Parts: sequence; C-alpha cells; structure tokens
Amino acid sequence: MAIQTVLRKRRVWGTAATATALAVVTGVLVTNGGPGGGGTAQAAKRPAPHAVRTALHTVAVKAEGDQAALGKRDTGPFSLLGLSWTKPAAELPGTVRVRARAAGTGTWGAWQSLGTEGDGTAQPESTRGATEPLWVGPSDGVQVDVDGRGSALPAGLRLELVDPGKSPAPASDADPAAFVADDEPAGGTGPAEGDEAADADSGTGTADPASSPTPAESTPAAESSPAAGSPAPGASAPVAPSAPASPSTPAAPTTTATTPAAGTTTTPPPTAPPSTAPRPPIVTRAQWGADESMNDEAPEYGTKVEAVFVHHTVDANSYSCDQSAAMVRAIRTYHIKTNGWKDVGYHFLVDKCGTIFEGRKGGVDLPVIGAHTYGFNTDTTGVAVLGDYNKAAPSSAAKTAVARIAAWKLGQYKEDPTGKVGLVAGADGSGTGGKFKKGQTVTLNRISGHRDGYATECPGTQLYAALPEIRTLAGGAVAGLKITGFTGAGVSGTKAWTKGTATVRWSATTPSTLVNRYEVLVDGKVSVTAKATATSAALTFASGTHTVAVRAVHVSGKASTTASTTVVVDRTAPSFGTKPSTALRTGTVGSTSVPVTLKWAATDAAALKEVRLTKPSAVTYGPTTKSASLTAKPAATTTWSLTAYDQAGNTASASTTSAPAILQESSGKKTGKWTTKSSSSYLGGKSYSSSAKNASLTYTFTGRGASLVFSRASTSGQVYVYVDGVKKATVDLKSSTTKYRDAQWTTAWSKSGKHTVKVVVVATKGRPTITTDGLVYLK
Repeated sequence: MAIQTVLRKRRVWGTAATATALAVVTGVLVTNGGPGGGGTAQAAKRPAPHAVRTALHTVAVKAEGDQAALGKRDTGPFSLLGLSWTKPAAELPGTVRVRARAAGTGTWGAWQSLGTEGDGTAQPESTRGATEPLWVGPSDGVQVDVDGRGSALPAGLRLELVDPGKSPAPASDADPAAFVADDEPAGGTGPAEGDEAADADSGTGTADPASSPTPAESTPAAESSPAAGSPAPGASAPVAPSAPASPSTPAAPTTTATTPAAGTTTTPPPTAPPSTAPRPPIVTRAQWGADESMNDEAPEYGTKVEAVFVHHTVDANSYSCDQSAAMVRAIRTYHIKTNGWKDVGYHFLVDKCGTIFEGRKGGVDLPVIGAHTYGFNTDTTGVAVLGDYNKAAPSSAAKTAVARIAAWKLGQYKEDPTGKVGLVAGADGSGTGGKFKKGQTVTLNRISGHRDGYATECPGTQLYAALPEIRTLAGGAVAGLKITGFTGAGVSGTKAWTKGTATVRWSATTPSTLVNRYEVLVDGKVSVTAKATATSAALTFASGTHTVAVRAVHVSGKASTTASTTVVVDRTAPSFGTKPSTALRTGTVGSTSVPVTLKWAATDAAALKEVRLTKPSAVTYGPTTKSASLTAKPAATTTWSLTAYDQAGNTASASTTSAPAILQESSGKKTGKWTTKSSSSYLGGKSYSSSAKNASLTYTFTGRGASLVFSRASTSGQVYVYVDGVKKATVDLKSSTTKYRDAQWTTAWSKSGKHTVKVVVVATKGRPTITTDGLVYLK
C-alpha cells in the first residue's frame, strides 16, 4: 500500500511553520496533527520523557444537502471521536450519530449521539467548529450518520479520531506509528482532494501552492514514521489507557507558567494568594502524561477567580476510572487539534471516582484564562466532570471533588462559594448562541453551571440539579452534624450520665475533606479540638452537671454546632430495695422444668438503666421491670444472680436461690374412690382420677410455696383447695383444649415451714371427674 507524504508550508496563528505530515492512502486523507496553537514548528518538538504521545486522525465526510454518512470502516486505534467543520461560528443542524467497534473484538457498539447544540465552544481562539467529543474506549472501527433535518450541513465536515496513547510513555524519542484508514475513498479520490482536506485540518485557510516544497526539499514530519516497537501502519490493537494517580497521592509542587515561545510576549503571571480552604490532591499534567510539545503558547492570566463554571464532557458514563487520564489526554488533543485552542479548555477535570486532573496549563493556583464558557473565560475557573449527566446522576465522589476545587479556588480570593457575583460578559453572544451582550453585567452564583452563562444543556440536567448541594459542600456550614452517642456514659433523652470519663461520638453528612476541624464544647468552652476525619473524642468531667456540644468548622470558616447534651457525673451505685426472690407460678410442669417467678426491685438516685440476670442464664430487663417468668430444674438448687446498672455505669448485685421438688400423687393421703391412670403425658407416667363427691387427696411437705398440678379437658370438673385445714379456693379445671401437667393453683409463705394442701372433689354436675398429677413445692 503506497503512502504519499506531502509537506506544505502554511501560516499557523500568524507564524510560518512546518506543517504536520499528511498521509494520503488510496485517496483517503488521514492526518496526525493539526495546529497546536503554538508559534513554532510542532514536528521538530519532542515530548518530555514522561509525556504520552497522542494522535489525531481525521477522515473527510462528504455532505450532500442535509445528509452525510460514513459507512462501516476499519481504522487505526482511537478512543475518542467527534465531528468538526471549517467555520467555527457555523452551526451543525440536526443530529449526528456514531458508533464504534471495540478494538480487537469485531463487536460494534450501540449508536450514540454527538452533542451538536451551541455550547460556548466558539471561543475567540477557535479555528474549527466541532461537536462535543465522545469517549468510546479503545476502538478500531467507526460508522457515522448525519441528518441535517432539512437544513444544509456546514462545509468541511470531517471525523476526528483521537488515540490517547499508551501509558507509560516510552523513554526514547520514538514517534507513534502513522495512522492508516481503510481502503474505501471518502469524499472523492486523488491527491487534490486530500490536499483540500489537509488545509481544512490546519484550521488556517487554504495553503499557498507556491509555497509547497518539492519532494527533494521536504523531510517527513516525525508523526509520519512508525516508531520502534510500534504497531505497523493499519494495526488495530487496542490502546492501553493511562492510569491516573490515586486521589490520595500527595499533590505535586505548584505548577508555574511556561516560558513563552520565541517571538511572543506575555504578561508576567500574578502571584498565587493563599486560600482559606486546603488544596485538594490534583493529578498534575506531568502525572497524566500531557505532551507539552503539542502546544507551546504561553498561558494568559486574569487577575483573580470570581466564579467557577461547572461542565460535563458529554462522554459515556461507563468508563472505568483507570481510563480517566487517557480521557483527559484525548479531550486535550481534541481541544487543541480540532478546536484549535491553545490547550484543553477546562482548568480542571474530575472523574466519577473523584480524581481531580490539572487541565489548562499555567499553574493550578493562578487565575489562568480558560476556554470553557463563552464570554466568561477571564477571572473564572472551569471544572468539567467526565461523563454525560443529562440523565445519570453525578457520583458523591465527583460532587465532593468539584466542591473541593471550587472552595480552594474561590478561597484564594476570599469569595463565598454560596454567594453571588456580578460578572461582565467579555464577548457578544449574538450569533454564537450566547445569552448576553458584551459589557452586560450578569448576576450569577459563584458556582454556576455552564448553561447559566451560555445557551446550552451543559452540565446536564442531573449535574445542574446537584449544584445547590455542591455550593453547600464548598462553602456552607457542615451539614447533618449531630451527636450520635457516648461511650462510657448512658444516654436517656437529652441527658447522659457518666462516672467521670466518657467519649462523645458524632457524625456529619459533609465529607471530611471539606471539614477544617471539629471542636467539642464543654459548658460552652472548647475542651477538645479534633481533626476533620475524627468522629469521637474522649472527655473527663468534674463532679456535677455539664453541657456537651460538638462544633464543626467548614473549610470556608463557617461553623455549625449540635444541640447540647446535659452530662451528669454520677458515682453512686444503684440498690436493690427489694431483694430478689422466687415463687411458683402457673404453667406447664415438666420433669426438667418448673414454672417460677423471679421478683426484685432496683432503684438509683440518678437514673437506673437496666437490670441484668447473669445466672443461670443471661437476660437484660428494663429499669421499670420488677419480675420475670422463668423455669427452674426440679430436685436441684438454682442460684439467680442479678446486677443493676445505672446510666453512669455504676452497678450493684444481688442473688437468691430456689429448689423446687415434685410430690407424686401417690405420696398423698387418699379418701374416697380414686382411679389410677397411666400415660407418658403424666408426671411419672401415672395420675389419679376421681368423680366421687368429697373424695380427697392430702399432701404434706416442708417448704415456702406450693403448686397443684392437674390434667385438664372440656369435661374436667371443680375442686376445693384447703391449706393447713382451711379452705382457700375453688378451682375449676375445665379447659377448651386438653392440657397435661398444668399447674393451676399456687400459694406462698414468707418462710419455709411444714404445711398440708388438700384437694377435695366437688363432683360438678355434668362434669364431675378431675385428674390430679401431683404437687410441686418450693424448699
């Protein structure tokens, strides 16, 4: 495949320069370059060893009336694309759809739209009109469809394909491989048409044929020769994205203004003032691989930063954050070589993971004039979030990063990020889609969206809706601040109790990166100063009652304070006014469990918190609970241990014991007729049953409590109960469901003694029968 290399001399930014080489392959024009905004020959420059070489490849797109298309075709590697046209002030009507083929896979992606609205990119320094660039990831094929919807398309349409290069950059001076398009001609054939497109690529007008060197005079530009170890022309291996530095990486030393190119003049950069807010970590141009040989014009400066304009890059949101540095390189290449700007238009770029990248050169801490919001590029900062936020919501990390940059830049000039400012439009928006006339004073928020200064959807509906939150993050008081509790102190309502030391805990919704410090106030005075990342602080109190509050100081200097909590120092232990005791209760009796009630009464002079049962099991009860239904093992002594806790953590303990025993019905003295019944459902496997009136069963035992056990059914009758010869109760044993081993009557004495309990059959009419299953007594 023959490659004809043609060199033309042309005027770039008013300075004679050697043009970038043009490779014409079978009638299809492809270029590796364009004006970089520099005043010297770019081909002669070499990048610094750490730089990553990028490449812009273009394909002419022929328009017919209101339609233009580019069929599926193979390309060299690229990751970002856009569509441009000759006149920067011309509008592109209708829609532009593109799709790309993932490198090395043969898989075509879905159709995506390129932003064609007026977006403020018709900057005074623009040399071509262009859509927003679109990140598609490593690709090796493309297809384009342009529909002007009845309106003529602008002249000089061409597809812009950006290869962001590989990271890390090679240490040698090797140049990247030349880009080769497919064999299908685009927009005609032959060198003549290629030369036309070459002039369009330069963005400087038509070249003078008389100034074209002869082949004997010319030397191919660096970009036209394959580099050692680089893919051969036409290779379509995917481009490895550059990994950005971690957000936690310490910021590099402040960037200084570059030396102006020979023959140019520039105003000395102003002094960078300190900021009221800390500088966030920033991935420098050197760290993300900026090729400083691409453009060498000196930056221009304003006098201060009065406002921050927030943008989105209208890229895909599916990128991975290790691709972010490559995206930044690609956007910069597009801005320089396609738009013809001096450098990337934004001062900072932020990815969805919250990593901040240095944008336009000149010093991150200086008021560099950017190219981001038409008419308002001087004395403002442009921050672009990578992605499309018309429908997708920005991540919390991205919002925080934008807020941190805004707080730092505005803080350099003591401006309130939540306030407003009157900006004077520096350019007339008439005919460019602008909203204001030159010289018009416009009142805007200090942190505004691109659409506030220009007729555009940027920064997208969702990101624009997040600007109030970003303003609050950047300059408002710390939000969501509250005390969440105390360690070493009990809290009830608005009071806390401690024995003298406690740790107060708090939380806030504002990220710690936007907090200067926390202060713990005791009785209105600062007792502890804590770092922005702190969520607790230890305190020591003197005797008495105190107030505790937490104050958060934002990086802007604004403070917010929690409601106060009253803290009472209490060193007096609680007490058991009523010692623990046990009594038998009703319920099901088993061979291994007897229903009992544990009783107590604990009090505290300040605030009782809880009572804990620690033996024979662990149960916690509230401060007002005074009894619990439990079970004890028969024929065994059980120790019940309780500990009372007050809110301050003081404790008191007490215990009691119980020893229930089961007397089988066979142990009782019978009178009248009784029948023995056998079943595994009965205690001991047997029970006594009787329907004879006045038949009785008497139990004798020594104890401090007793419980009669029966089997019950719907046909069960009534019994009289006598204690020590005195009638105490009439118990009806009828039950809608059958119940076995059911303790139905209990009694208790203040101390242990010898007692008798007698059961007498009433012989209730219609249901005279009763079945007794023994007696349980408490020793």
